Amino acid sequence: MMRFSCADFTFPMLERSKALRLVKLLQFDDVDIGLFARSAHFSPGDLEASPKLYTAEVIEDLKAAALKVSDVFLQIGVEPAECAANDPSALERERSRAAFARAIEFCAALRCRHLTGLPGVFHAGVARERDIERAAEEAAWRIAACADAGLQYAIEPHADSICSDVSSTRQFLELTPKLSLTLDYGHFVMAGESSEAVHGLLKHASHVHVRGGAPGRLQAPMKENAIDFAGMIEGLQRIRYSGFLAHEYVWIDWNGCNCTDNVSETILLRRELEAELERVTRPGEGVVIRRTGGMGR
Repeated sequence: MMRFSCADFTFPMLERSKALRLVKLLQFDDVDIGLFARSAHFSPGDLEASPKLYTAEVIEDLKAAALKVSDVFLQIGVEPAECAANDPSALERERSRAAFARAIEFCAALRCRHLTGLPGVFHAGVARERDIERAAEEAAWRIAACADAGLQYAIEPHADSICSDVSSTRQFLELTPKLSLTLDYGHFVMAGESSEAVHGLLKHASHVHVRGGAPGRLQAPMKENAIDFAGMIEGLQRIRYSGFLAHEYVWIDWNGCNCTDNVSETILLRRELEAELERVTRPGEGVVIRRTGGMGR
């Protein structure tokens, strides 16, 4: 059963409770939480400072908005290179593991069963093979830690990471059994790869980020979108994907991601995805599409 969710960080200019209420107003029942160092909504630092009190406050805000949590996306550093999972420093990696352990507890308290992290980056002065090897070691530790708590762990391949294209992502998956992907076509299409090439990664996806994108543009309005959402939906239907399609328009001054009307584009994207889901779903095929609170046509 494919479901829709929306990221809280789509609306960073609102305070947390208002952003959550807007997600609900847009007729989503589930929210992706960005546990980001740069976020004013959900902060790893605030969670570390007072885990029980902070978690209780978040739970109250979620209840007030009548939302469930579809994914917690952990980014410990302000930038991907800061506090990277494969940092050359053993001390930094231990600190990241501690933050990750807190994120697992946070997920469990929120009754969320999916946790996303970043794969790691290449570091100056470190052999590329060693950076990849260390990233695989940390991913294996995270997979095991999540499994012990009943969670699914996934990485999001992204620009400037060790998984910046389809080929490197495939190679990393081969190194890390049981690893899944939070798949965002935008990072690949921005770099000039075809949607068809990205379709080949769908079988590894446990969570999918969706927003308009185009070559050279991580984020684009739907009228300028070049991502093959129809092919993506067809591929997900074939593998009987049962996770979320997480609407993930963002608003940050990076790669032109502050040039869209996120409310309107989220509505337009959902309409297109609903139409594609309706088109590919046939009676008797065993795939159920939950269309709670559709935005209309």
